[in-house]
Amino acid sequence: MPVFPASATDEISAALGAMGSGSAASAVAGRLLELFTEQSITPGTRLPPERQLAASLEVGRSAVREALAALEILGVVDVRPGSGTYLRGNTSELLPKTLSWGMMLSRTHTVELVEVRGALETYAARLATERMTDESLEVMRSHVDEMRDSATDFKRFVEADLQFHLELARSTDNAVLLDLLQSIRSLLRVWSERAVQDDGHAQQAIEEHAAVYEAIASRDADAAAAAMAAHMRTAAIRLAGDVGDHAPL
Repeated sequence: MPVFPASATDEISAALGAMGSGSAASAVAGRLLELFTEQSITPGTRLPPERQLAASLEVGRSAVREALAALEILGVVDVRPGSGTYLRGNTSELLPKTLSWGMMLSRTHTVELVEVRGALETYAARLATERMTDESLEVMRSHVDEMRDSATDFKRFVEADLQFHLELARSTDNAVLLDLLQSIRSLLRVWSERAVQDDGHAQQAIEEHAAVYEAIASRDADAAAAAMAAHMRTAAIRLAGDVGDHAPL
């Protein structure tokens, strides 16, 4: 897939293709999102100006203007007056933004995402057991230690939890799995950050993460998968309770 440098507006325009003059702004936004998520465009890339985009897509400039405004609200692009419009993030950062726009994280979607995440995290634990380096093991151990040290410091605790799971996902050496887990976790973060709100929950989470770490350190894939599955079950119970109380119907 081509990589477009910041100045390569012609290449981006050519990749878009014509849509037709009757296309609505929502369709234009969708076509731009397809380009951003399917092509390897570097974050910070400057997009073609409105006039060039409209010509490439064969749509009116108003449709392009409205589409870019919507994408700016989503956080996908950064519109800088007098400078241009720039892509803000990479694919793994853009995916949760675009998904959340359509899903709005209703109670049903949240619970379903929790189920998917549980299955992927369990598989990741098994895969990481076979592929994790000693250096990554040490990093994971440090995150468990940080969770213990910050059990009463909510912000630090949540960050240590996040870094533990990110290190595990990276250690699978599977880029697709990593992107999926990052995207799902980003979508769930608003709820998962509420799921550990007292010392009892924090201590349970610490013990569960430690069990996953110990199993991986022992290179026992079955034990690692079982420990992660157990952690995902209890995390889902905590999250479901919070979603039931707070999530929109």
